[in-house]
Amino acid sequence: MKRVSTSAAPADPGFSSAVIAWQQQHGRHALPWQNTRDAYRVWLSEIMLQQTQVAAVLGYYARFLARFPSVDALAAAPVDDVMAHWAGLGYYTRARNLHACAKRIVAEYGGIFPSDPALLAELPGIGRSTAAAIAAFSYGTRAAILDGNVKRVFARVFGIDEFPGIKSVEDDLWRRADALLPAEGIEAYTQGLMDLGATLCTRSNPDCPRCPLRTRCVAFASARTAELPVRKPKKAIPEKQAAMLVVVDGGQVLLEQRAPSGIWGGLLSLPEVDGHSIRGALGQEALTGSALQFGDVEEMQALLPLVHVFTHYKLHIAPYQVALSARGPLPANHLWWDLGKLDQAALPAPVKKLLSDLARPTLFP
Repeated sequence: MKRVSTSAAPADPGFSSAVIAWQQQHGRHALPWQNTRDAYRVWLSEIMLQQTQVAAVLGYYARFLARFPSVDALAAAPVDDVMAHWAGLGYYTRARNLHACAKRIVAEYGGIFPSDPALLAELPGIGRSTAAAIAAFSYGTRAAILDGNVKRVFARVFGIDEFPGIKSVEDDLWRRADALLPAEGIEAYTQGLMDLGATLCTRSNPDCPRCPLRTRCVAFASARTAELPVRKPKKAIPEKQAAMLVVVDGGQVLLEQRAPSGIWGGLLSLPEVDGHSIRGALGQEALTGSALQFGDVEEMQALLPLVHVFTHYKLHIAPYQVALSARGPLPANHLWWDLGKLDQAALPAPVKKLLSDLARPTLFP
């Protein structure tokens, strides 16, 4: 079906009034970041909720606020501390941007978040939709959001037959989102759209009978909720290999501080060897050569491999436990970490699980 441009999308007060009425009666009202105008708490929740479910965020949100109760406290904290409190939540660029954004809020705005979504969108880690949500919930600013949940709601209700990630389709959706904004009640409307996508208009098995928009929903009327929104064409997921050295000595494990950018940027991890270099007859020699930079190698043992799936590729990890007879001088960005304090280390989730499973007295005396 040919897409009809919504460049002149008409206002539809009935749409927003239905969303607002439903949210006030059936929406979520008890989440810890709701019922507040504190822009810091709103901003923190919006960043944590990017590509992450509410259930996964709740514990992190509480612990993060306990350690960094204000934007000033967050801006003043070392970035390593911020990363440690984010470890396990994933998408670590969010944490680095969070810290950078806090510094700019303090330096440029005196610790007060601006109410203009355009200014918010210029800050690290805050896109157009997130900026609108922060401004709406903190200041009542009339601005449109268009996150993944809202795109799904719009695609079904209005029968959008193209992938919403296409630039021209997304532009049309933004125009529609702006046209649908209510004159009043922006907070309930914004929260209502989020709640609809999260609780009723879900990706699979949507609860259409309870949806306040079902009488106007094209997908419901045509029995196409399973087809809309149109999914992104699948591509083969690239696969990469890496070997990790679990160098243990005297109740400590050797960790490497990763570069600030890239996957797991800024986190602590295990020393890594390119997986391709350990294949074939020279593989053991390559592993031993890498381990020798940390001291005299007494023994090396292969551990069970593991797989970690990122958004854009799959990483096959081959871990090797290394015992030293004597430590050597450490290369830059390496340090020894007590096995008993792994919970305090900013480690990627698969590395933390690997070390936690291994950190038993029988294995690491």
